Amino acid sequence: MAYLNEAQHKIVSDAVEAAELTTSGEIVTVLADRSDGYSDVTMVYAAAAAFTAMSLFALFPAPFMDLWDQIIGGWMHEWTTGEIASMTTALGLIAFTITWLVFLWEPLKFIAIPGPVKTRRVHSQAIKHFKVGADGRTGGRTGILIYLSMSEHRAEIVADEPIAEKVSADVWGEAMVDMLHHIKEGKIAEGMAVGVKDVGVVLSEHFPRADDDENELPDRLIEV
Repeated sequence: MAYLNEAQHKIVSDAVEAAELTTSGEIVTVLADRSDGYSDVTMVYAAAAAFTAMSLFALFPAPFMDLWDQIIGGWMHEWTTGEIASMTTALGLIAFTITWLVFLWEPLKFIAIPGPVKTRRVHSQAIKHFKVGADGRTGGRTGILIYLSMSEHRAEIVADEPIAEKVSADVWGEAMVDMLHHIKEGKIAEGMAVGVKDVGVVLSEHFPRADDDENELPDRLIEV
């Protein structure tokens, strides 16, 4: 899913180019639709629903059995052990399937995913993108990644070790606040551009641009 058009991509790319004019740091920007499919989380919810349905039947079997007899239009009868086992299994499968199908609706799924889980998955994916796109790929190891994951409503800033040693996480938090302020208003490109500008200001203080500095990483926004 593409969030930005060509003109909006240019806004971010131009911001990266401008920010790198005053620093030897190399800024990489990534915009992702999501950081994970969360199929394992859906499986947990579906399994919990199945277990709950089977437990309720075990605790209160009479209402379920009476309802089933009415549905099939038959007379009330004594249920055999095999019929009870079959009903237990059937209820579990029905609850599992319904829950799985319900969670195919993406808005509900992302609401139901616990916040800490989304935070960990976004951070993990940001690290992966950083290792592929920036980690150790500059001469002075001055690469930094700005990662935005739309479905989780989360962002990460990941930096090479020399940058992390000089700049505390709190400083990047300020850049994150400025960026997310615009993004919450639907201005994704403008928000990322502001984040890039803030990061560039910090980098220029600690890693000023040298006369022989070369652009080692692409300025363009990567949308995945």
